[in-house]
Amino acid sequence: MMAPDDVELELLLDGIYRVYHYDFRSYAEASLKRRLQNALVHFKVETLSRLQERVLREPAMFAELLRFLTVQVSDMFRDPPYFRALREVVVPYLQTYASLKIWVAGCATGEEAYSLAILLHEEDLLERAMIYATDINPDSLRVAAEGVYDTERFAQFSRNYLAAGGRASLSDYYAAAYDGVVMDRRLKKAIVFSDHSLATDSVFAEVQLASCRNVLIYFEKQLQEHALRLLHDSLCRKGFLGLGIKESLRFTSLVTAFTECVPDARIYQRI
Repeated sequence: MMAPDDVELELLLDGIYRVYHYDFRSYAEASLKRRLQNALVHFKVETLSRLQERVLREPAMFAELLRFLTVQVSDMFRDPPYFRALREVVVPYLQTYASLKIWVAGCATGEEAYSLAILLHEEDLLERAMIYATDINPDSLRVAAEGVYDTERFAQFSRNYLAAGGRASLSDYYAAAYDGVVMDRRLKKAIVFSDHSLATDSVFAEVQLASCRNVLIYFEKQLQEHALRLLHDSLCRKGFLGLGIKESLRFTSLVTAFTECVPDARIYQRI
């Protein structure tokens, strides 16, 4: 017999899927429950049933709930060894292509997409590259497209950039804005921010690099497999897949479809 809380959770997620076509039904349950508890406090409701009643009838409230259901934590050049490995190991392969397509899946508020654009610029690849940065949260995508971030975050961003092998100063890539700093127009021109769900949408382009970091850890096993298959099918032959430091292809059905290119940085190459 299911506990009442579990029934409420199932009904809430099923209702969201049916009304708004966002599918959280195969997200990791423990993480979802923690975030929904915070949502209950924020919306001042006592139970998931009360939350469901309001969310299904108030689209504006659902848009606000998305902030709790999606994880929007990101830094520029987060996990510097990953970007250093891209620069040292993957870039020489990318340089052999006349044009490049790169997919950042689960881009949140855009920091990783801008980081990749900076790296490609420093390797003389940005002019022939297009970065597709996707997420399911429209508010996050708006922030990403604007490219305006809090000034105080850039001290850490700069440390990450240098540790990742940056060849200049991070300040070369942004300017002061009235409410923070805004990323350089050269970087913005190379990035397309758009809505895409790893749970419900299909492959939309063939890419040489797919970077999907710190996303799979929030999925249950079945959805992880589905998302990995989607990422695999998006890659060209010998294309590269980047995952988060706590993620791996080990114990998945895709393990034999890739070789480990830089194991410590979780970079794989499609066979």
